[in-house]
Amino acid sequence: MQYEPPAPLPERTLGEAAPLPDPVSLPLTRPAGCPFDPPAELARLREQRPLSRLHYADGHVGWLATSHSAVRAIAADTRFSSRYELMHYPLLEGGPGGALPPAPVGDLTGIDPPEHTRYRRLLAGKFTVRRMRALTARVEQITAEHLDAMERQGPTVDLVAAYAHPVPALMICELLGVAEADREAFQRHAAAVSDADATVADQLAAFEALGDFVRELVSAKRARPTDDLLSDLTTTDLSDAELAGIGSFLLAAGLDTTAHMLGLGTFALLQHPAQAAALRADPSLADQAVEELMRYLSIAHTGARAALEDVEVDGQLIKAGETVTLAVGAANRDPARFPDPDTLDLHRKATGQLAFGHGIHQCLGQQLARVEMRIAFPALFRRFPTLRLAVPPEEVPLRLQMGLYGVHRLPVTWDEA
Repeated sequence: MQYEPPAPLPERTLGEAAPLPDPVSLPLTRPAGCPFDPPAELARLREQRPLSRLHYADGHVGWLATSHSAVRAIAADTRFSSRYELMHYPLLEGGPGGALPPAPVGDLTGIDPPEHTRYRRLLAGKFTVRRMRALTARVEQITAEHLDAMERQGPTVDLVAAYAHPVPALMICELLGVAEADREAFQRHAAAVSDADATVADQLAAFEALGDFVRELVSAKRARPTDDLLSDLTTTDLSDAELAGIGSFLLAAGLDTTAHMLGLGTFALLQHPAQAAALRADPSLADQAVEELMRYLSIAHTGARAALEDVEVDGQLIKAGETVTLAVGAANRDPARFPDPDTLDLHRKATGQLAFGHGIHQCLGQQLARVEMRIAFPALFRRFPTLRLAVPPEEVPLRLQMGLYGVHRLPVTWDEA
């Protein structure tokens, strides 16, 4: 939906905005003892104005959008670019052309139309109802198998390693058509990429191994296509490099986000036992629970856009070349859109939450992610009704310094029957 700017105030015209407070730095510190809440300073800034001036690490002064309306409007407006090389970044030194290179081939997040339109059009038709229905049956089977393995192992387990990571990893294998014999290697490389205890060299080696894995997979699908998304794409005009890039993009987008939502979402439910009990008692809450957990946690807590021309948003003139950081976590906690937003309420209809993005860059695989979470959360709490943390909550290692918020490990235990 194209953003329609509000009517200008009588005392000024476009570009003649009232003086703004001094630029701020991006708030990063979450409230003590509240690992699920965004930094409190974001709420204060949102109350003052939906757009604040923001200092960037390279000296650029751009913007920080904190309200639901502003974030949604900017994400939907094609006058703002998603190209990495045009962006300034709050925490990265170096300006455009120095902070980050252009998006690699196949990365839909960091490109604009018409290139983005071409890729998106080819991919959108591959996430069919039939394929999602078939994958639903596999999610149910895979979750049951991993819950069985947890039960055999007995308490205590790391839920991330035992459940939150392997379930979406295996579903990505299903989507891309990874052979059964290759799935263990795939999971090993994928886990190593985001391993908090791995050295940088080990993570880079795992990343390279994943790239090699996907390139070999593309060659195999060219030679012997099967009933999967990657094989479908070999019938298009995409080159091998584009196919490998898209495969790598789907792997990263579909694995990390869902894995961290399952881990952090379970942590949140364990800290809100009444909500966990409600989900356990009424599995039909699963759809609403997923939307509410996405809203409440907003694991991809920021996004960014670069203005391609002068644009007015909520009465502020954003000039061509300026970067806007989108505080998704603050937008999803905006009381103007969600009453009592700091409360986790699985009965809430969290329609309009922005955790999957908005506009042309809205998450392509969001329906698969929803299927995985709608099945995995209720199944976990039904199988282990006494599930609880095995360590004090303050000892759960949080994933603070990475692009996606989550937990590195989640030690849990339960009462054996």
